[in-house]
Amino acid sequence: MNQVRVLLVDDHELVRRGLKEVLRDTRFAVCGEAENGEQGVEQTLKLKPGLVLLDMSMPVMTGLQAAKKIRKLAPETKIIIVTIHNSPQMQAEAVAAGADAYVTKMSAATTLVSAMEALFETPVPQL
Repeated sequence: MNQVRVLLVDDHELVRRGLKEVLRDTRFAVCGEAENGEQGVEQTLKLKPGLVLLDMSMPVMTGLQAAKKIRKLAPETKIIIVTIHNSPQMQAEAVAAGADAYVTKMSAATTLVSAMEALFETPVPQL
């Protein structure tokens, strides 16, 4: 399995630290952090991560706004919204903004890595 570079974008340092802990001993390596959506877009263009984990509610630029910009400027980058909001409507908005997946912070410790793995699965070639 190849290592995947991950950018963490959340306005709370404690959440970013927790995400790093969840990703420890996985094939996902944190390559950078940002504390708002605007910084997240800038860091995506600078660091070229394979995956961006975006909080939905942040100052300066929301996760949805950042997802739209990242999808336009770096279409190959995978995006997962990691949020406190457990809402089908917000999930639909995230997907419409360009997110590849939506994970709630309440379940992130148990579901985030599997959601990330699903985005990077390599299909077995048919012989």
